[in-house]
Amino acid sequence: MESTRSTESLPQLRLDELLEELQLRIDGVRGTQDRVHSLLEAVLSVGRELDLSHVLRRIVEAAVVLVDAEYGALGVIGEDQRLAEFLPVGIDKGRIEAIGHLPSGHGLLGELIRHPQPLRLAELSEHPASYGFPPNHPPMGSFLGVPIRVRDEVFGNLYLTEKRDGKEFDGEDETVLSTLAVAAGVAIENARLYEEARHRQRWLEANAEVTHSLLSGVDETRVLELIVEHARRILSADLGVLMIPVPGTDELQVALAAGTDAEAHRGLVLPRRGTFGGAAFTASEPVTSTDVQNDPRITVGPQRWEGLGPAVAVPMRTSDGVGGVLSLARMADSPAFTQIETDTLLGFAGQAAIAMKLAERRRDAEQLALLEDRDRIARDLHDLAIQRLFAAGMTLQSTLRFVQHPEGSERLLRVVDDLDDTIKIIRSTIFGLRSHEAGPAVQGLRVRTAKTIEEAVPALGFTPSLRTEGLVDTDVPRTVADDMVAVLAEAMSNIARHARADAAEISLVVAAGRLTLMVTDNGVGVPEGGRRSGLRNMAERAEKLGGELELGEPPGGGTRLVWGVPLPER
Repeated sequence: MESTRSTESLPQLRLDELLEELQLRIDGVRGTQDRVHSLLEAVLSVGRELDLSHVLRRIVEAAVVLVDAEYGALGVIGEDQRLAEFLPVGIDKGRIEAIGHLPSGHGLLGELIRHPQPLRLAELSEHPASYGFPPNHPPMGSFLGVPIRVRDEVFGNLYLTEKRDGKEFDGEDETVLSTLAVAAGVAIENARLYEEARHRQRWLEANAEVTHSLLSGVDETRVLELIVEHARRILSADLGVLMIPVPGTDELQVALAAGTDAEAHRGLVLPRRGTFGGAAFTASEPVTSTDVQNDPRITVGPQRWEGLGPAVAVPMRTSDGVGGVLSLARMADSPAFTQIETDTLLGFAGQAAIAMKLAERRRDAEQLALLEDRDRIARDLHDLAIQRLFAAGMTLQSTLRFVQHPEGSERLLRVVDDLDDTIKIIRSTIFGLRSHEAGPAVQGLRVRTAKTIEEAVPALGFTPSLRTEGLVDTDVPRTVADDMVAVLAEAMSNIARHARADAAEISLVVAAGRLTLMVTDNGVGVPEGGRRSGLRNMAERAEKLGGELELGEPPGGGTRLVWGVPLPER
């Protein structure tokens, strides 16, 4: 009886085992389906983003969920085969700050860079390439890493650690993560293409604005500001510096600086050799640096790159040569400038240089038309106004013999003298109109003064006002004019380098046998303890001619320089 019952229970046990095995298989299939569904969702989620930084962050977040890991990270490999970026997930911001510098690709993380194949470890500390964690780093045991490829090139690596519940990563985890890595490569490529298209669109818009501003006659200083502003904005740079060559020398002058510590660059005149911008100018090719404040190519000039790291300098090239250098820098520990960023910046600088050259030629054509018009005015003044005035003077002189009253004769003589002075003024004006763009030996003092001020405008950052009075072109001898122009150039240089002014007035007066040059600015005044060689030279020029140099402070603050010398009798 008992044996019969025992025989009847065996089929029941086998049936229970089969049902249990079937349930396990069903659960396994359901789990596999759920995981495949999760993987598809992750792929769709990653591919939905177009911003590259968001894509990278979404990849790590999806990977952590898919393989049930505590921590995850994505390392982007730079040109030097180190980690240019490292995006961790699972570690809060406070812990990251306590750890300090993020990994750069040494140890176990570098193993995947050197050998881009999936790597799975039960205990990462047991791998020969592992050499421990920095202070404040959370403990990590199990490890799974897979490379991410974009167009058959390794873009970076996915690192997952510490599988939950103390388990180890298995082959299925590796397969799922490798599948996600393939989808991630496609998403990264799409994001890169979208980012490049957006960059090109920004550069095209910037080029259009610069070209329109130049050709519409906007002040050149404002155009230089636009060039630096657009470059800084598009490439997220903290400092922008534009340098132009000093004619006839082997030096570069900072025409504009904007951003972090821009004051340390403004007004500098530096040799090309031993400077970052000079290296780009001399090579006529872009130069880059990952740590500009310690770059060995920078050997001259004051400290001006402190706190900055990645930097790039590109030449502003045209068919006539290099017309300047545009440099950008980011704060230390910022991402380095990529090859794409460097290439687009070089193209923008070249387009800006061409637009500036075209604007210069257009100004030359306008100047030529203006000079032709001045010639016509000068001819009309000479042929009509002067001859009529001269005839009127002769008539008045011939009338003197008919005037018997002494007071009447005196008045007529005064009128004749006034007519003579008027003729002199008109002749001086004609001389100035006809000076054109001739050399200093032919140009009048008015034109030389205006040109000296114009040449100082890029360094000043503004255009000073000019007032002339008296027979500037006819009563000032050439030697005196040469000294006066040299004094004015030195005064403009001092304002640009030391005054920190944004306005200046120049007055040039010839009256009562004396030439007086007065230069007034609204800057910070003459610095105490500064070099005085320039002022000493100006004073010596005045003393040599029997004059003097006076320095003072106008009522509103700033500096007033008065350089006066007597003129010889004509």
